[in-house]
Amino acid sequence: MKLTVLYDNEALEGFKKGWGFSCLIEQGGKKILFDTGWDGRKLLYNMKKAGVRKEDLDIIVLSHDHWDHIGGLTRVLHPKAKVYLPASFSKRLKKEISEEAILHEVNGPVEVLKGVYLTGELGERTKEQALVVGTDEGLVVITGCSHPGLDVILRTAGRFGKVRMAIGGFHGFDKLEEINGLSWIFPCHCTERKEEMLALFPLIARKCAAGMTIGSD
Repeated sequence: MKLTVLYDNEALEGFKKGWGFSCLIEQGGKKILFDTGWDGRKLLYNMKKAGVRKEDLDIIVLSHDHWDHIGGLTRVLHPKAKVYLPASFSKRLKKEISEEAILHEVNGPVEVLKGVYLTGELGERTKEQALVVGTDEGLVVITGCSHPGLDVILRTAGRFGKVRMAIGGFHGFDKLEEINGLSWIFPCHCTERKEEMLALFPLIARKCAAGMTIGSD
């Protein structure tokens, strides 16, 4: 698995930053875009810097329907892309997406590729799903904002195997003992206690920024 952060509040030199989150996962010869940030122009710029065209995207996963995670969607849709989104998205938005790509509504857990899963809709007020990718070392969990709670997402992902890494927005998550058993955490985007996590877990916590890569294809 190779993961490239394409959109985040922070950015490496040569990449553009913006409020929101998006990352590219390359697994088994397929390219999966998780969320699209807010500004589609910045997303496309960073994709070009990373050597990715929208036509290369096999799957697009949307975590939840907040603007900072789906704002760039129209810039990356194409007829062959499979878009997986929570079933709770509005009918109007689902209709518009279905006119530009192949729409898949997600309720419960589903395997979208061999060893690649979606948790299904989690949470009460804000419905959100996370992406779970299997690797030889364990599962990698990718979150949008973790509105349902990172602990809830990790427990759900644990049904597919042992979780070793979490990356994405962790929002106001404060049950820090829940991440003690992980090998790596990358708090990104909306994580309110990012600096505290980096300080408390220096051996496993790493900074997140657009342009950074993890693993290899």
